[in-house]
Amino acid sequence: MSEHEQQQPAPRRGKVLEALARAERKVFTRPAPKSANAQVKFLLTRVKGSTKALAERLGVSRRTVERYRAGKLTAPQKRLQAALVEKTESEWQPQVRAQARQQASTSSGMMVEVTAYFGFTCSGSSDDGRIRTITTPISPTYAKQILELQEAGATEEDLHPIVAEATTESYFTEWGTRADGLRADFTHVQAIEFLF
Repeated sequence: MSEHEQQQPAPRRGKVLEALARAERKVFTRPAPKSANAQVKFLLTRVKGSTKALAERLGVSRRTVERYRAGKLTAPQKRLQAALVEKTESEWQPQVRAQARQQASTSSGMMVEVTAYFGFTCSGSSDDGRIRTITTPISPTYAKQILELQEAGATEEDLHPIVAEATTESYFTEWGTRADGLRADFTHVQAIEFLF
C-alpha cells in the first residue's frame, strides 16, 4: 500500500446519515469495543477470522490487522481509527438495531430534530423560507421509507426529500389538518438528530 493511500481521509457521510448512525448507537444495550485491539478482534469474528477480508474492508495491509490482533500495535492513525470505529459500530449488536428499526417502521416512528433552511411552496400564502429548528415525530410510514433508503445505500441527496416530506406532514400540515398543499424543502442542514 502506497503512502498516498495510507493518508487518505476516511470517507465522510452526510449529516442525515450520521444522525441515523448515532440514533442506532443510542439503542445499544452494551458499549461497543473501544480499543483498536478489541475492535479488530470483534471485526475478525464478523469476517469468520479472515485477516485478508478485514484488511480489505479497512483499507490496510493484512500484516497491520495481524499486528493489531496480537496487540503489537495499539494506536492507529486517524484514518484507520475512524474506519475501526465506523465498522465496529455498524456491526455491533445487529439484533438490537434491527429490533429498534422494526419498531420504528411499524409502530412507534421516530423523532427528528433538525436545524436547516426550510423553503415552502403552496397555494395561497406562506412564510418565507428561513433557518428553523424543528422537533417533531415522524410517522412509522416515513420512518420505514427513511430506514429502507439508508439500508439500500441512499445518498444524503436521496434522503433530504423524504425527511422534508415527513417533517412537513407532522409539523407544518399537522397530519393533513391544515395548510393543504404545502410542501417544504430543506437545504443547508446545520444539525439533525433522530431518536428511535
